[in-house]
Amino acid sequence: MSYTKFIAALVRANSRNVGKIRISPARCRSTVASTKSQEEKEQQMDGCPVVETVPVELISENKNGANTQLSKIHIDFDNTQEAYKSKGNIELLRSLLVFKLCTIDLLVDKNKELMDLSKKLLGQWMFEKLMKMTFYGQFVAGEDHNSIKPLIQKNQAFGVGAVLDYSVEEDLTQEEAEKKEMDSCVSEAEKESPDADHREKKYKAHRQFGDRRGGVISARTYFYADEAKCDNQMETFINCIKASGGASSDGFSAIKMTALGRPQFLLQFSEVLVKWRQFFNFLAAQQGKSEMMVLEQKLELEQLKESLTKLGVGAKDDIENWFTGEKLGLSGTIDLLDWNSLINDTTKISNLLMVPNLETGHLEPLLNKFTAEEERQMKRMLQRVDVLAKHALENGVRLMVDAEQTYFQPAISRLTLEMQRKFNKEKPIIFNTYQCYLKEAYDNVTVDVELSRREGWYFGAKLVRGAYMYQERARAKEIGYEDPINPDYEATNRMYHKCLEYVLEEIEHSRKANVMVASHNEDTVKFTLEKMNEMGLSPTENKVYFGQLLGMCDQISFPLGQAGFPVYKYVPYGPVNEVIPYLSRRAQENRGFMKGSQRERSLLWKELKRRMLGGQIFYKPVY
Repeated sequence: MSYTKFIAALVRANSRNVGKIRISPARCRSTVASTKSQEEKEQQMDGCPVVETVPVELISENKNGANTQLSKIHIDFDNTQEAYKSKGNIELLRSLLVFKLCTIDLLVDKNKELMDLSKKLLGQWMFEKLMKMTFYGQFVAGEDHNSIKPLIQKNQAFGVGAVLDYSVEEDLTQEEAEKKEMDSCVSEAEKESPDADHREKKYKAHRQFGDRRGGVISARTYFYADEAKCDNQMETFINCIKASGGASSDGFSAIKMTALGRPQFLLQFSEVLVKWRQFFNFLAAQQGKSEMMVLEQKLELEQLKESLTKLGVGAKDDIENWFTGEKLGLSGTIDLLDWNSLINDTTKISNLLMVPNLETGHLEPLLNKFTAEEERQMKRMLQRVDVLAKHALENGVRLMVDAEQTYFQPAISRLTLEMQRKFNKEKPIIFNTYQCYLKEAYDNVTVDVELSRREGWYFGAKLVRGAYMYQERARAKEIGYEDPINPDYEATNRMYHKCLEYVLEEIEHSRKANVMVASHNEDTVKFTLEKMNEMGLSPTENKVYFGQLLGMCDQISFPLGQAGFPVYKYVPYGPVNEVIPYLSRRAQENRGFMKGSQRERSLLWKELKRRMLGGQIFYKPVY
């Protein structure tokens, strides 16, 4: 269904149109390399000893039919002089202090209590000074748009861009969080008759997991209060988008869907999407195709019609209408992308929430009834998403939609995909996030890339390992559904590299895909560089981006930036008191990170010693 029709139909509520995916002939895969000249590339990398270039012949046709010579790029992540040239000695000492403190379990476990105690003993002014000299100064850029500008400008001078992130969080108790979650995720129909609807356990709210912050240390959590608060959060995102647009010509901004509306809709729509996919799998098994890769499962159209008629899913004429016309069924087969298009953009959102019942064979509403207010809340969420996408387009900013828990994610991914279909026609504006610790990550990436090929829009992805592992595993075990997470860290690494290689191959073939490698893992960054060298992908093409958090892994970010790669820091900002929950999570994340590897601290010490022995006691970065 087209996003334009989807939004318009929801707002107008005066027509019923079935939207279907347009299947265009498979586009020819291009192997044309970057049109940047070798001189431009050499100029980009001149004077950067951290980079070694090795000429390699790449045979590819450009407009003049000439051969192009690209350079293999090797980056030395051990070169501390280049890695930390943007940092003064005080900043290096602060990093060493903060990272050391993050390895002390007592300090990390009791960090919030200690911060509260420090505030009482020192007073607000002295507490803020102390925080800005330590944790706040390490991980947060400043209090508002104006105060963060010097840091952003300095990082840009050394080749590192910014993804602005207003990091103010509610400091709720567990009981308050649970109450808000249950109030916002349970519909009126469920409150009246808790067991009347045939809902799957995974997609229902459970009080013991109502506090979605539990076990999560690397992602911010939003809890629904009311529609006015969602409007305020949308305005905050708009301000970030405008600030990103004003700070650079190629900025990013990040949003979370759960900040923009009542999460009840995300739960329900996710369940609908999953049930329709399960129904497709059931029909594929009937045709003996259950063992095939997801996009190889092509259902024979006539056999499919016969199965649906026997199941009583609809009248024979209705089923015929689903698969007729120029858009569906021309090949005589139906795949998962065609099937997904049958979830139509009807006038009421509640009509979207129709699911096939395999026991009765009929389409049934997910819930017995929706109130008028629930209908309006769902529409407003989609309207807010549309507003943000338009602001991103107007300000020349790329918008990354963050991933969230698996019981919300199918709906988040589908809504993001609809935005991509509307806004990514000429260049990648909207980026979806794929969590590679999920068993289904590769299937999700390949299906979405294939849809972008068929419809001719620009695919944009951010690849992350994932932020909700402990919570997801505990919830699956307690409630009783399959653990969605890969069995171990190595399996997640393999999944990340598999997804990344697939997107890089798509970039190599078409130049219409873009990917953000959001990782602090040095091996993953090296893997990406190796594949880019093999495929002849130049950093100056701006197809492959790298992302790390402010205050972490500078030895990765800055050498990449100085070598001409598009690299970005997530730049949190906000008043000291209001970003304490964020700082608390950074301390916990760095505990595991620093205990697992001494590398960053050893590199910081190495550079500090080099400067002391070289007489650079008062070193200040020049830019």
